[in-house]
Amino acid sequence: MQVLLEQFAAAAALGGGDAWRRNWTDLAGRLVDDGVLADGAYAALPHLVEAAAIQPPEQTVGFWVDLGFMVTAEHRPPVPAGLEAGFGAALRLAERAAVRSLLAARAPGPDCAQLALSCAAFAGHPMGEVLWRFPDDQEGALLLSCPACGSDTEIPKFLAAPAHPPLEIPLLPVAAGARQEGHPWGEAAAALREEALGEEWEPFLRVARDVAVRGVSSDTSGQAVLCLVAAMVAVRGTPEPAARDLARRLMSLTGRFRCWDCERTWTIADGLWENPDATPSPSAPSQACTDSEESAAEARPAAAEGPPAAAGRSSRTATRFHQEDSRVVAADGTPWGRIAVFSPPAAGSPAGIDALAVVSRPGRPTLVAGAGDHGVVWLWDVADGRIAQDAPPGQHPDAVRSMTALLLPGGRALVASGGDSGTIAVWDPVTGRPVREPAGDRPDGVIAMCPAVLPDGRTLLVTATPRGAVRMWEPESGECVGRLNPYGSPIRSLTAVPVSAGHTLIAAADTAGRVHVWDPAVDDPWDRGAAVPPDPRALADADHRVAAVEAVPTPDRALLATADGLGAVMLWDPATGASVGDGLPSSTGTAGPPLIAAGTADDGRTILVTGARQGQRLRVWEPQTGTVRHIILDLSLTCLAAAGADLIVGHSRGVLSLPLTRR
Repeated sequence: MQVLLEQFAAAAALGGGDAWRRNWTDLAGRLVDDGVLADGAYAALPHLVEAAAIQPPEQTVGFWVDLGFMVTAEHRPPVPAGLEAGFGAALRLAERAAVRSLLAARAPGPDCAQLALSCAAFAGHPMGEVLWRFPDDQEGALLLSCPACGSDTEIPKFLAAPAHPPLEIPLLPVAAGARQEGHPWGEAAAALREEALGEEWEPFLRVARDVAVRGVSSDTSGQAVLCLVAAMVAVRGTPEPAARDLARRLMSLTGRFRCWDCERTWTIADGLWENPDATPSPSAPSQACTDSEESAAEARPAAAEGPPAAAGRSSRTATRFHQEDSRVVAADGTPWGRIAVFSPPAAGSPAGIDALAVVSRPGRPTLVAGAGDHGVVWLWDVADGRIAQDAPPGQHPDAVRSMTALLLPGGRALVASGGDSGTIAVWDPVTGRPVREPAGDRPDGVIAMCPAVLPDGRTLLVTATPRGAVRMWEPESGECVGRLNPYGSPIRSLTAVPVSAGHTLIAAADTAGRVHVWDPAVDDPWDRGAAVPPDPRALADADHRVAAVEAVPTPDRALLATADGLGAVMLWDPATGASVGDGLPSSTGTAGPPLIAAGTADDGRTILVTGARQGQRLRVWEPQTGTVRHIILDLSLTCLAAAGADLIVGHSRGVLSLPLTRR
């Protein structure tokens, strides 16, 4: 190391050049390796800084960037007590020299951004740590860490999105004062006065100038420092058009993001650097909210919209829960309710459940029907989770992929199940026996089914296949009495949405992410009747590619809920096709093939639950209040259903229920 230091100093004394750069490259490899700073670095770096500071500023861009990576290395030992004064002086010298390079060199835009962050690191600002996480190309994802819960939120292709100014202009903290005379940022302020990115970006340039006039200090807000970094890329980066385009994209880093896990909102600056003691930015529009059923200890700050959200505009209360043995408990240990595990099927039979149906019969206990790959249809009593004594299990001809309950005129209830090979079976939940022989044997399975109530008093069974066949059946006779889906779009989800007493519409999501709505009361499948699909423009504006649909009961009418593969949910009025209220934003934790169920609390509140197939996390959302609860279960989800104020969860090992409200 000593020999390399002497060679570096000698090359620097001769005016730099290739020998200086070669020596620096050799030294850099000895000082830091894979984010680990060498023990002897603090003794060597002051000598290196002195040698580099006398070089022509346009030749030292790479040196200062490398030094920035060193002083912000993820694994760096504490500065030894005897070296603190010398190392601190070296950083002040490095800041002055690096800012000179920033102003003198015409570096490519990405190099200019790294140099500006290195300058901030030498000034002692924590934004310098962003060097190790900074997005370096337009296709790269932005990975943010929530300061509250530590969960990572990834925004894919963040810099590839169209560049528009964030909604809010970053603010400097009230306590931020100007540094003493002689700080090196004054010339940067002058450079920023001479250039502009366009009228709509001028407020952000004013923030950058203000930071430069005051001088970057440890109490300058991270957002404001990122403004300065982007602005310096605009005025000193090359080539100019590309640098200004990059600067506009980098200015988007001054926006906000919502943590998918705890639902709190932070500045992107908060999420870019590790800060275990962080609190929401003073300018963040957050507030403490308390649900009427929650204790003050369970209240969480409300969260506003963040860049990953595909839908949602309102503040919301977020609370985290997890499974602890047979209970659901809050993060602080406060109990929420008990988990009821349904009795397992007979010993030796597969227990995984892939489809559920809730059977509500007037004057009789509510039952849950479930089945999976084994093809056996089981019925449980919701009240105690025991297998219904008067309904022995029935055998479906093949693996069951969908189920639904049908309430016929007179109060009689039936259960229908659809199989892998297109078979349809109809069961009597009282006896557990098939109403008729299972019918159908087609090349594609019955992927979804639901009831259709017609104004003439009939209740029909509606089935859908991945190939786009949507048929209506007389449930007891098995006669096909109509077809929907005239376009033949492949279907992946189906639901019945009541629009009046005795009349339901059928809504479906196809594999292209589109939503279809049909009126089963009309004979001609091309006749829309009372069907009004969700507004295509609103779907496109939200970038909402629907993968699942569900009817949502509310006190005044039924709504249609749509969920996409990113975890976002939107609500729609089936009478107008217009979106209703604020949606539920996307969530990394519930991204994937969506599961969705809607229920009603004992006091009439609407509750909607979402998750992802094979996932472990649920989001319990109250659309009227915006309250969101996260529940983590020790199992792999396969299907969901709601039975009043209980959520029925099918999983890879069986069925359980848990309360949707505190008990």
